[in-house]
Amino acid sequence: MPSSSVGGLVLAAPPQSDALRTRLVWLTVFRTVAVSLSLVAVVARLLMQPLVEEPSRGDTLSFTVIGLVYLFTLVYGLMLRGGRADRVAAVVQVVGDLLIASVLVFLTGVGDSPFTFLYLLAVIGASIVLDGRGALLAAGAGAIAYGSLLMAVKLRWLEPPLGVGDITRQRLAFLLGSNILALFLIAALAGYLTRQLSATGGRLSEREADLKKLDTLQRQILACMPSGLITCDESGRVTFVNGAARSILSLEGRLVPGLHVESLLPGSLGPEVRQRRREITVQTPSGLRTLGLTVTGLEGSGGGGTLVVFQDLTELRRIEEDLKRADRLAALGTLAAQLAHEIRNPLAAMRGSAQLLVQEPGGDPTSAKLVEILLRESDRLSKLVEDFLRFARPPPPVKQALDLEVLVAETVDMLRADPLAWQVGVEQVLAPLRVPVDADQLRQVLINILRNAFQAAGPGGRVRVTLEGADELALLRIWDSGGSIPATDLSRIFEPFFSTRNGGTGLGLSTAYSIVRSHGGNIRVSSSPQEGTEFLIQLPVQG
Repeated sequence: MPSSSVGGLVLAAPPQSDALRTRLVWLTVFRTVAVSLSLVAVVARLLMQPLVEEPSRGDTLSFTVIGLVYLFTLVYGLMLRGGRADRVAAVVQVVGDLLIASVLVFLTGVGDSPFTFLYLLAVIGASIVLDGRGALLAAGAGAIAYGSLLMAVKLRWLEPPLGVGDITRQRLAFLLGSNILALFLIAALAGYLTRQLSATGGRLSEREADLKKLDTLQRQILACMPSGLITCDESGRVTFVNGAARSILSLEGRLVPGLHVESLLPGSLGPEVRQRRREITVQTPSGLRTLGLTVTGLEGSGGGGTLVVFQDLTELRRIEEDLKRADRLAALGTLAAQLAHEIRNPLAAMRGSAQLLVQEPGGDPTSAKLVEILLRESDRLSKLVEDFLRFARPPPPVKQALDLEVLVAETVDMLRADPLAWQVGVEQVLAPLRVPVDADQLRQVLINILRNAFQAAGPGGRVRVTLEGADELALLRIWDSGGSIPATDLSRIFEPFFSTRNGGTGLGLSTAYSIVRSHGGNIRVSSSPQEGTEFLIQLPVQG
């Protein structure tokens, strides 16, 4: 059995039994068509005769032979349908063809018969189903059958129904020599052609198997590659989208035929298309995605086809933004610590002096009132300095394994008494998770974020708190229906001293960020008026 190798894998050619079955079926079909044409010819000749003229004996014999051939073809077809497509079936095919040829030659006068060419067809059929050796054996069998008929007729052992002329020795020798020579020449030629055809068919089968393997390999590569890949024609209509592109762009179901690539990747074919590498932001059903894009022309596509390859850089850009934010917070924290220390000492001296003024007897009431204001404002400034120090140098968390869902539920219940939460609908979906955290610090994070959520949602709004585990992380989501954070402020929302509320110090979220990071976790935010605002807190389940 011929075989080929692609990438170290051996590819087998189609089984020989299948090829033999196909050849036998086609020969059976050919015989059926030929006999049907013969039947049509006999019927046409009878219809051209006068109606009063009875069919001749030859016509009757012709119908008989045609009927027997149909019967043989039917039985043989049933045998093939039953799965008997082996060399025995091929031998039966060849023997049947030789018998049909012998019967027709005998009925039509043997030496004067016009059907001696049927032996040649039988030899050709044998070469197809039994290769070159089978063709030579069929030629020998046909020569024996034809010679036997000639000798039987010459010796008057058999009498053809239509009669036969005198067969002299010279004519006998000529008929035998010419027909036997023709049979073996046809056998040799047909065997050679069959071998060439088989070799060509084998090579074609190998090439077809190679192409199928390469096509499968190509599909596997396109399906497994992590980069998104889209091809489009010269007018920009999408012709192919691989699995990674569907995943990155959150494409569900089949794409609409004729879809333009700009509807999937806006700006991908813009004026900057010749740049080797660029980034675009795409709105997908799962949110905004930052994509690194490469657009190239497809060779051999008429100069108009385009290949778009892209990677999802959203997570990478988030990590970069987290690192930049951490650097900024570290720098600002150092500065805040220095300022706080520089302010604390003079502030303590000012407050001490004000307390001495209050203790003096017989002081002026107006002065006493001013001193009281000075003490109150110094206390407020002292608290602000403490907040600065807490942000700049937060104490290391004292972690203890606790049921995080209990801590979250207690904090939410405590904040329900806050006037900001009175007319806000609160929903909780908390999965049981045991996580090592500093309870006091994490409660401070929840209070800061939840109060902001209540204020953003407003009366009649909704707040949802969910807790779930995924990949060794506890995912705590706090969502509000307000969605009031502008997109331009999302990258700065955790910066110290940055606040979108009047009167806010801008230290609440930055402190929350520092606490979560000190726990080895991360905090992210997304906001839009259509989808609301969601804070995602990720905490490691293992300490």
